[in-house]
Amino acid sequence: QVHLVESGGGSVQAGGSLKLSCASSGYPDISYCLGWFRQAPGKEREGVAVMNTVERRTYYTDSAEGRFTISRDNAKNTLYLQMNNLRPEDTAMYFCAADFSPCGGSVRGRIPEGGYWGQGTQVTVSS
Repeated sequence: QVHLVESGGGSVQAGGSLKLSCASSGYPDISYCLGWFRQAPGKEREGVAVMNTVERRTYYTDSAEGRFTISRDNAKNTLYLQMNNLRPEDTAMYFCAADFSPCGGSVRGRIPEGGYWGQGTQVTVSS
């Protein structure tokens, strides 16, 4: 059974940075799609950044492009999200996920289905 645990959230001022981590246990050797999602109060969950490990491509939502970077350390079975130049509108609960579908489409408004999900880590950005 796959278990994902996020960490690294916190409170920062606008313009600051945070690096989220997602540690996995019981991870499959190969995972097709890995990603980060977020959900703010009263809003729907949205895809922020995903990684297609087969195509070796990354996808970002428009607001994250150029500010966020998704990466993976295979040796540590850990997924990361480096977030720079944070804005108040980035405030949300951030979740990592694996093996959901669709992959790239999940940052273009398509609802991801299936896969494994963590419990989330809170990110709060003050102005």
